[in-house]
Amino acid sequence: MDMAHDAESDLSDEALLLLYGGGDRMAAQHLTRRLTPRMLGYATRVLGDRAEAEDVAQEAMLRLWRIAEDWRAGEAQVTTWLYRVVANLCTDRLRKRRPVALDEIAEPIDGSASAAQQLQHGARLKALDAALSELPERQRQAVVLRHIEGLSNPEIAAVLGVSSEAVESLTARGKRALTAHLAGRKAELGFEDD
Repeated sequence: MDMAHDAESDLSDEALLLLYGGGDRMAAQHLTRRLTPRMLGYATRVLGDRAEAEDVAQEAMLRLWRIAEDWRAGEAQVTTWLYRVVANLCTDRLRKRRPVALDEIAEPIDGSASAAQQLQHGARLKALDAALSELPERQRQAVVLRHIEGLSNPEIAAVLGVSSEAVESLTARGKRALTAHLAGRKAELGFEDD
């Protein structure tokens, strides 16, 4: 069992999806453990609501399992396809709740940090989430995918269905807006210049 676990965990996302499409349930478990945290993190940043993000991540994974049998190797990266599904699900949810303010996100706290560090870290995350919530939806998605999820511009372009140039523009405008939003809070958030 451990050897199978190690062998499957070394396989690519696509190889695991193809194995699941062929009936290998363990491949699905490995792929779920690998991809769900990333999709949940992305959805949480975009939606600002952990419970709603969990629903989105779960729905995205269900959609992945439904298409596994028909997956055509080499056409797209599994993560790009999945990020696109999550982006679309988030867009749908945001459109439905436009007048509602984004809720505060509870983040896990590092147990080794002091109480003051934990408070400051929490304040920084809250400030970032608040600043992200002020961005237009596409800018928010591009900034989160690029700077939090670490996707490349071509990957983000595929997820959002726009050109790489549009991604560059969205992330640049988003970063400028975030900088402007957070500029007056440097000292409060512990980012004083030395």
